[in-house]
Amino acid sequence: MKQDTQGTMVPNFIGGREIELASARCLPVVAPGTGERIARVPLCGASQLDEVVEKAREGGKAWAATPLKERVQVLFRVKSLIEAESERLVELITLENGKTLEESRGSVARAVECLEYASSLPQIAPGRVLEVSPGVECREVRHPLGFVAGITPFNFPFMVPLWMIPLAIGLGNAFILKPSEQTPLSSLEIARLLKRAGLPDGAFSVIHGDREIVEALCSHPEIRAIAFVGSTRAARAVYQLGTRHDKRVRALGGAKNHLVAVPDADPEMTAANVTASVTGCAGQRCMAASVLLAVGETEHILDLIHEKMSRVIAGRDIGAIISNEAYERITGYVERARVEGLLRLDGRGLVAEDAPSGGRYLGPCIFDKVPPGHETAVDEIFGPTLTVIRCRTLDEAIEIENSGAYGNAAAIYTSSGGVAQLFADRADAGMIGVNIGVPVPREPFAFGGWKDSRFGGGDITGASAVDFWSRPKKVTTKWTSEHSTNWMS
Repeated sequence: MKQDTQGTMVPNFIGGREIELASARCLPVVAPGTGERIARVPLCGASQLDEVVEKAREGGKAWAATPLKERVQVLFRVKSLIEAESERLVELITLENGKTLEESRGSVARAVECLEYASSLPQIAPGRVLEVSPGVECREVRHPLGFVAGITPFNFPFMVPLWMIPLAIGLGNAFILKPSEQTPLSSLEIARLLKRAGLPDGAFSVIHGDREIVEALCSHPEIRAIAFVGSTRAARAVYQLGTRHDKRVRALGGAKNHLVAVPDADPEMTAANVTASVTGCAGQRCMAASVLLAVGETEHILDLIHEKMSRVIAGRDIGAIISNEAYERITGYVERARVEGLLRLDGRGLVAEDAPSGGRYLGPCIFDKVPPGHETAVDEIFGPTLTVIRCRTLDEAIEIENSGAYGNAAAIYTSSGGVAQLFADRADAGMIGVNIGVPVPREPFAFGGWKDSRFGGGDITGASAVDFWSRPKKVTTKWTSEHSTNWMS
């Protein structure tokens, strides 16, 4: 995408059209990698949301009445369009988010996988059919909810919306997307791709804004369900407000993922994997390694992690931090740890000499010999930082992991199947890795954590998301009186 130095307003997408608003409230959209202003985003309110719903009403009804096998043809076509234009989309994601190109490619590939899963709805969504009594059949059919919404974060501006959209629209709903105001450009591309793929006007809309529009979505009487991905504080607020207004809400929050290394772990594999987990997406992902629980004699592994992380250079090997505010917050933890004598590796100096001066770059940081209750051990820092806590036993490590507020992911590095199974059984997290530091499930296995990493039952992808975006109807039928009767017939 050509950089927009004039700061053109990013349009909403309403009723199949791109509509620019002369909004009195707007924010600049800044490319994290360069610091350049590339657009402006409007901050909409309840009146604009009413317009979205009004213009989408007829199109949404027509889409809901379209047979399922016809609806998924749109998803097939979108998948083909994304694959054909993936490099253009990769460049756009990197521009607005600051990821490396390779990281952006990975997020596009994951989005395609979610489209593939949703395209199989004719095979996974049909309800059960059973003869429940002589001459009496009961069948279950799925109906859409109507208007539904997704509120998505800055860190995966293309992938996370496509965790939600394919299943929601494939099941016949009219979907309203509210992307992060920091990364609004990918959402517009999704809208354009869906329109080119043949999605009827009104079945998909994009509205931009901040807290005001989020609260409007949570309280609008015609919106039946909301999916959210973001911080735990915001996820809890969305869940509470949405459910107060009788909506289905599935809200994913933050994380403080623990990795455990035991002495029999493969040193090379462990060090390489931990380094990748910490530094991928500059640590700005809810599945990143955050705490390493080093059990027993593991100094040789820690030394190798330090060596590998010290060779990772921001602006060359990892991308940018999303904003100046985020950079100042993350480096605040780094400076306080330095003062306390806990900073083993200072990533503030691990920045490429040719990195754009206006970008926000931070190399990997290691905090070592940290007590379990320290701020770097419990806060979601959301940057390329690793907190090392020394543990005497595996039981102690598991106790520390399970005592945390979050429950997104946990992983162990070991050569022992028994140790791995014990950890998988006892770790209090929704996604477990064995020698894998970013244990993101592949479809059809669903993404979702436990505890304060998720509000509302079920996961945001996979089979439970099919249930979330639809409602079952049971039809009991009898056509003949020739069969014997019982209490039911």
